Amino acid sequence: MQRQRRHFSMFREFHLADWFTLANAFCGTGAIFAAMRFLQEGGVRDLMIGMALIPLAFIFDAVDGRVARWRKSASTLGRELDSLADVISFGVAPAALAYACGLQGGWDWVVLSYFVGCGVSRLARYNVTAEQLSGDEGKVKHFEGTPIPTSLVLVVVLWIAAAQGAIGSDLWLGMVKLGPWQFHPLVLMFALSGSLMVSKTLRIPKP
Repeated sequence: MQRQRRHFSMFREFHLADWFTLANAFCGTGAIFAAMRFLQEGGVRDLMIGMALIPLAFIFDAVDGRVARWRKSASTLGRELDSLADVISFGVAPAALAYACGLQGGWDWVVLSYFVGCGVSRLARYNVTAEQLSGDEGKVKHFEGTPIPTSLVLVVVLWIAAAQGAIGSDLWLGMVKLGPWQFHPLVLMFALSGSLMVSKTLRIPKP
């Protein structure tokens, strides 16, 4: 007789590294909720907590790979989990935090959406080409384009701005009106980050 599957049997099959990956996603989701809470109640403390969760997600993201190599438990499922968690923590969450900080103009929405789209595209390309980029040792030796966790730099910039009270109407570089929509020049750092992620010519050695 075929062995009956129990509820949550998928979780029982997770490797230790996968739990660190889920912790990464948990932090990213928490950051998004913190941004929402700030917009609802206006407490800057909530915003700062949300930003602090992104470096923590970065730590979990770094640890899961090391644990997988240590236990020799790398898998296709783990790679897909890692990408999905990264989309949340280093794609959607930074964009949500930026919006909460004041990048709320129509053109800002376009740029932030472009940033998230580039992050998703970057991770999808990596998953598809990982085997092609790996050498004889079966390890990817370089990244094509900047890895999506580099968006941590954007969050650090936003954290400094929030700490100095430079959010909302006091956002650095101000605001200009372009046609029917508002545009905050600070959002261009997200445009640059997204463009670097999808670059085909930029190659960065993978540690």
